[in-house]
Amino acid sequence: MPGGNVINTQILRARLTDTRSVWIATIAIPLLLLAPAFWNGYPLLQWDTGGYLARWYEGYLVPSRSTVFGIYLHLGERSGFWLNLGIQTLATLWILQLVLRVLDLARPIRLVAISLALILTTALPWLASMLLTDIFAGLSVLALFVLVLHGEKISTLEKAALFAFTAFSAASHSATLAVLLGLCCVGWIARPWLRRQLPLAGLVQGSLTIVAGAAMLLTANIALSGQFAWTPGGYGVPFGRMLQDGIVAQYLRDHCAKQNLKLCPYRDKLPPTADDFLWGNSMFNTLGRFQGLNDEMGFIVLHSLAEYPAWQAEAALIATADQLAHVATGEGASGWIPHTYGIIERYIPAQLAPMRKAKQQQWQLDFTTVNRIHVPIALASMLAVALLFGHGLWRRRRDDLTLLAGTVTLALLGNAFVCGVISGPHDRYGARMVWVATFVMLIAAARAFARDDDAEDLGSP
Repeated sequence: MPGGNVINTQILRARLTDTRSVWIATIAIPLLLLAPAFWNGYPLLQWDTGGYLARWYEGYLVPSRSTVFGIYLHLGERSGFWLNLGIQTLATLWILQLVLRVLDLARPIRLVAISLALILTTALPWLASMLLTDIFAGLSVLALFVLVLHGEKISTLEKAALFAFTAFSAASHSATLAVLLGLCCVGWIARPWLRRQLPLAGLVQGSLTIVAGAAMLLTANIALSGQFAWTPGGYGVPFGRMLQDGIVAQYLRDHCAKQNLKLCPYRDKLPPTADDFLWGNSMFNTLGRFQGLNDEMGFIVLHSLAEYPAWQAEAALIATADQLAHVATGEGASGWIPHTYGIIERYIPAQLAPMRKAKQQQWQLDFTTVNRIHVPIALASMLAVALLFGHGLWRRRRDDLTLLAGTVTLALLGNAFVCGVISGPHDRYGARMVWVATFVMLIAAARAFARDDDAEDLGSP
């Protein structure tokens, strides 16, 4: 019949389009994700990169520097770290297509369109091109979502890969572990009302990724340092945030007359920010850094929590709200990262020449123009995904898009709380997570047009 021939021709054209899109997605998207690194001529570095690189060589634990991620970077040294960037970009492509597949938006053309939009409007390619844990923060939230809520739609091999990926992500940074743990806790709390959407097996598997990540980190710590211990620095980071809020200075003024604290002589000379205190040329260095001050910082943190509860609560709320607004791309990735340069020079001298030739090291990396696009889109996406989740709650909808929006909204809030309250607000902490909100809004747009697109491809009889 003529009508049947027309439909068959349209179906064939749609399949050919999808085949071309698969090849474009497989080849072009990873290359575009690495565009910043290709332009730079070397993987992008950040202030904290050196601390991770040094873990393999120094044989001891330092605050907030995961040995698991340090080992991961070490494995890519012989390739000039391009192996690491390859893993990061392929993992990004894999997670993005997996989310679209479980949401029944698996057509390759949609993956290409959504990926291009993310590459052009968010921090995603800069995160994928950088030697830092940040790319795994947002990806692990999406991986956990698929593993917990949609495990029945993926193969056993994919489940195992997602489990390992999420566990590794949790082990790569304590803040990522805390966000994932928080999401799992919310899942267990919500399960009595969402039994069909939150299968028990999925929640158990998701929760076990946290256990596996913690075990992975402890194992790596023991292997590299001989210590069965968590990554240190637990008190130093919140101490810095309290110092920045003026709480430490007030505690010292209130107690130095009766308590013999090392910081008492400096109570009127404390730096204005946590970064100046912990990483600048401050009295922190004079007093022995973490080794010399950790006990005292812990004492002040715990006692100031007890003595100024209202102030602490107010500061926590302000820090969380402030962190939500800090979403600019590129913090800590300027040309001034002497510690990272020093680590490469000391331990990986073969990488010194190519590293010095990079545009970043020539001070040609500037995020001003980039952030004119990224920041408004990030803020708008955050607001939109929260509204999408709120609308779903108001209408009592339990569809997969509402649950994804809820997962991402809670992840953004959890990330802002953990990073803002403990470390103090930084753009880096927001940028590494907020691109996921843009991804959700692009999914919502694709879902809105999906039926019309499919109907057009199939034609009408």
